[in-house]
Amino acid sequence: MSVRIELAADSSGYAIPARTHRVEEIIKRSRFITSGAHAPDADAAHTFVQHVRDEFPDATHNCWAFVAGPPGSTTHIGMSDDGEPHGTAGRPMLTTLLHGGVGEIVTVSTRYFGGVKLGTGGLSRAYSGGVKLLLGSLPVEQKVERVLVEVTVTYADVDALQRLMEESDVTVAAEQYGSEVQYSCGVPAWALDSFRGAVADVTRGTGVVREF
Repeated sequence: MSVRIELAADSSGYAIPARTHRVEEIIKRSRFITSGAHAPDADAAHTFVQHVRDEFPDATHNCWAFVAGPPGSTTHIGMSDDGEPHGTAGRPMLTTLLHGGVGEIVTVSTRYFGGVKLGTGGLSRAYSGGVKLLLGSLPVEQKVERVLVEVTVTYADVDALQRLMEESDVTVAAEQYGSEVQYSCGVPAWALDSFRGAVADVTRGTGVVREF
């Protein structure tokens, strides 16, 4: 018997930054340096912000925004105008991030004032534009949310289960052999119910899937 969980293209995960990335542009003699990095949580975001501040201590402003969750999620977000007029930097940056299709990301826009005022509209366009420019060339990788489960099967079903796990993007963290075989696995969260059914099918109802 061959049972396979079909991987849905829109359910396999979401894009996150693969590494730190930076872009730069000059707007009316002001230098804008936009830096981005992976931010799985708010602490990581604030750590990166401080790192950029330390790198550019003489900058006029170091404005920032982050989305520490899936793309578009507003559960864990943050922003700062860092001395620019209220609402002209952090908010435009955050809005661009929320619509950028990338999750778990922090951006810092470093500005060196060039002597020409941009006005509130010009500032908003400059800061949002810097984030757009960054996202346009940002190296990304896919993140798959996984649920840790324990799968117990008989020795007779080991080969069938291993084929199922390999075909279904299930990662194996540990194996234990006793009277039966136990696997500690990471199953894509969206596929957990399907995986339970598939295990039941390949083991003829004897396999057990227990969520930690």
